[in-house]
Amino acid sequence: MNINDVIKGPLITEKLDAAREKFRQYSFIVDKKATKYDVAHAVESLFKVSVEGVRTNIVRGKTKRVGRSIGKRPNFKKAVVTLKEGDKIELFEGGAV
Repeated sequence: MNINDVIKGPLITEKLDAAREKFRQYSFIVDKKATKYDVAHAVESLFKVSVEGVRTNIVRGKTKRVGRSIGKRPNFKKAVVTLKEGDKIELFEGGAV
């Protein structure tokens, strides 16, 4: 799998902000077919950091309704990457806009 296709974007929430500061964990939305090895290789090559571990899970889309019509949000795969001591990714270090 191409490393540019593996990572779709960062995932930023308050809970993940605390994990980033305390445990050096960064979260990404990744391709559904990507393996843990693919994610680790992509993060190491794109951000020039050392990956210690990767955890992945499929987040199931919620069912939402607007008026009478019911729809469903799409499923996506989330990867939580733990970095080695001293490494950080500058993409996440900026403040809120």
